[in-house]
Amino acid sequence: MNTTLAGREGEAAAAAYLRKKKYEVIGANYRCRFGELDLIAKKRELVIFVEVKLRKNDRFGAASDAVTAVKQEKLRKAAASWLASHECEAPARFDVIEVYTETGRINHIENAFE
Repeated sequence: MNTTLAGREGEAAAAAYLRKKKYEVIGANYRCRFGELDLIAKKRELVIFVEVKLRKNDRFGAASDAVTAVKQEKLRKAAASWLASHECEAPARFDVIEVYTETGRINHIENAFE
């Protein structure tokens, strides 16, 4: 399976997980010159930007380890772009969802970084 297809399946699993947890998924795969936001969700009045990381297992470390300081900065800029284009002034946070295909485990890290 190619990585793009696998990534989309991981994002679909993460979106289904969020919906079960009563989040409203309001966007996916938002692209701008700064990068891409995998999922955008809302819970109460909070906007949540979700980075989804898919791995077969955690044998070589947690999937979230791939969300480096450089990646975080790109996500911050992409989120600012999304907020500006949607004229949204709601408080926001950044979450990371790890999806492990071997076990089907999903790990949701709320407020993973600022």
